[in-house]
Amino acid sequence: MVIAVGCVLVSAGARRASASGHAVSRTALTYLSDQIGQYERATWRWQSVMGVPRTHTAGRVLAEMSVPDLRQAVRLWLRRALAARLQATHPPHLREWLCIHHYEGSWTDAGAPYYGGLQMNLGFQQTYGGWLYARKGTADHWTPLEQIWTAEKALRSRGFWPWPNTARFCGLI
Repeated sequence: MVIAVGCVLVSAGARRASASGHAVSRTALTYLSDQIGQYERATWRWQSVMGVPRTHTAGRVLAEMSVPDLRQAVRLWLRRALAARLQATHPPHLREWLCIHHYEGSWTDAGAPYYGGLQMNLGFQQTYGGWLYARKGTADHWTPLEQIWTAEKALRSRGFWPWPNTARFCGLI
């Protein structure tokens, strides 16, 4: 009788291990999927700040991917997020924007009709930083990088002319 009970316990333990292995895969899927989502959102946020197109996903269903494939996707999206952050934190004309900022207001300047460290009016903010304006309000609520990248978007079509006096002081026009 003791032997039979021992066999039942071993069989039950084997079933628990099998069920546990399935639970580990489900847990891994959830954890890795959450990491992928976190890095995707970070990548896309930085890309939105810079005004560049979003990186596309491969279109695969995460629930159908193996754990090694999910781990590889996590590494891929982490690299993309880090690269986007690195690019966003080094705007191409940073020195010029900091010079203009030196002669303009504080990054948190809320004095209408011009807002933020680059003194952007409402029309400028809506035109070049529309999603930021809709999400955060006026430029005094944006980070300095968000303000600089909004100005970078304007620079592409208007040059430094929206800041005629300070751009002259900085030798930009």
